[in-house]
Amino acid sequence: MKKVRVSAPGKLMLLGEHAVVYDRPCLVTTIDTRVDVVLEKLRQKRIVINAPEVGIKSYQRTLAQPPLEKVPKGVRFLEAVLQIFYKRYRPKFGVNLNTSNGFSSKYGLGSSSAVSVCAATALAEVFKIKLSKRKIFDLAYQAVLEVQGLGSGFDVAACCYGGCLYFRTAGKVIKPLKNCKIPLVVAYSGKKADTPFMVKTLAKKREKNFSKIEKDFDQIGRLVEEGKKVIEDKNWLRLGQLMNANQKILQELGVSTSRLDKMIKAALTAGAWGAKLSGSGGGDCMLALVQKQRKHQVEQALVVAGGVLVPVSTGVEGVKVE
Repeated sequence: MKKVRVSAPGKLMLLGEHAVVYDRPCLVTTIDTRVDVVLEKLRQKRIVINAPEVGIKSYQRTLAQPPLEKVPKGVRFLEAVLQIFYKRYRPKFGVNLNTSNGFSSKYGLGSSSAVSVCAATALAEVFKIKLSKRKIFDLAYQAVLEVQGLGSGFDVAACCYGGCLYFRTAGKVIKPLKNCKIPLVVAYSGKKADTPFMVKTLAKKREKNFSKIEKDFDQIGRLVEEGKKVIEDKNWLRLGQLMNANQKILQELGVSTSRLDKMIKAALTAGAWGAKLSGSGGGDCMLALVQKQRKHQVEQALVVAGGVLVPVSTGVEGVKVE
């Protein structure tokens, strides 16, 4: 039976966290760490999943059997994609699905979205169903929403389209940018973020202080609009200033942490043009925009501040059949 290997990249949010959940734009880039999914069509009407990085070995069910009432955490996104795909396209055969992750899921670099996009693409390939990137995005985004209950979809779009994107909530706008090789240093704060928790916590704050937080989101949106042009012009000094302004608002919104703040300050003191958290906050990674001759100093400063360096290149290709 047919077998296919598909890979998709991780992502980093450059500008626009949280505001993008509320119909503002963001800027996101892919990075060169990838998730792989190998999917084989089976003669039996059975689903088999192995995802060793998240502790899943020989998870199985029949096609007729609904998913377990308590689906193991490591297969929730895959199960969501499978259920949507099988309901929509009704293939008659089962699949054996194996994942391997080129980066730790603890870093918050989008492994859940990447594996969802890979699975959707692999299923379409194996069952010979032609799906555009937009249809892959819609399917994987629906799966992510079913698991998390919320999310803007920017990370799913990054995995699908690759490169650097200007993105608006739920894929209302997905625009690739030029000049995506951005000189970043990335470091993990040592704490895994809980994105749904962070988004829900900020949603409650927004209910209590609507006009103030809406103004903050509007300001973030303006930073993103300028950032789009700045990236295409390779004006890294100005992009650094925009990142710093974005981080200040994120601190005021209460989504940064003392460890992230310490790392960001260390990067700026060591000569970075700009530095900010990347993603939902509450942990995960920060990024610093650096000129080549300052890179080593910034990296050393981040390690001293308690960060774990995550080597990345930006603006890489999106999902692909290997």
